[in-house]
Amino acid sequence: MFSIRILRLLVVASICGLLIGCASRPLSNKEDVCAIFNDKPHWYQAAKRSTERWGGPIHVPMAIIYQESTFTADAKPKMQYFLGIIPTGRPSDAYGYAQALKSTWREYEIAVGSRSPDRDDFSDAVDFVLWYMNVTYQRNGVSKWDAYGHYLNYHEGQGGYSRGSHLSKQWLLNTAKRVDTRAKKFATQLSQCRAELDSKKRGWF
Repeated sequence: MFSIRILRLLVVASICGLLIGCASRPLSNKEDVCAIFNDKPHWYQAAKRSTERWGGPIHVPMAIIYQESTFTADAKPKMQYFLGIIPTGRPSDAYGYAQALKSTWREYEIAVGSRSPDRDDFSDAVDFVLWYMNVTYQRNGVSKWDAYGHYLNYHEGQGGYSRGSHLSKQWLLNTAKRVDTRAKKFATQLSQCRAELDSKKRGWF
């Protein structure tokens, strides 16, 4: 009886260790979307499900998430300092892969129903970005393949974008151009590995 109990504990401990190892394994190459999805097959499945749910491509939300957090689960805005030494807090409560604000995340929670999504969970984060892109498309008519326009909406909000708040921010326009360039690179990469990704059986992780 004692040995069986020990065996069960060892099995549970092994499974937990495997789960933790898979969750914390770093990406081998954040510049290559095929490498990202090969490292994290469940990310591809999550992104694919969300594109089927909200419409649009995979490469645009991936480029936005890269810009916002470089695929870091617990990313936060940098701490600000007074006189360079006294911390005064962060500029916003943005958090997670998508750097979503609490208020916008709450809108997403209401939109998707009673589930409890987490900002530091990639599946929820990519779904959030695609949901936001769908809202942007409905409100401002931005094509879901237009990474440049979607990043401007993502940063300024749909209302700010419609008022042209981005037009006076050259740094933001430059950032949106970088997001657009990365999205196009991701699209090219994904075209070369998507068939292989689709052929893989969906596993536990």
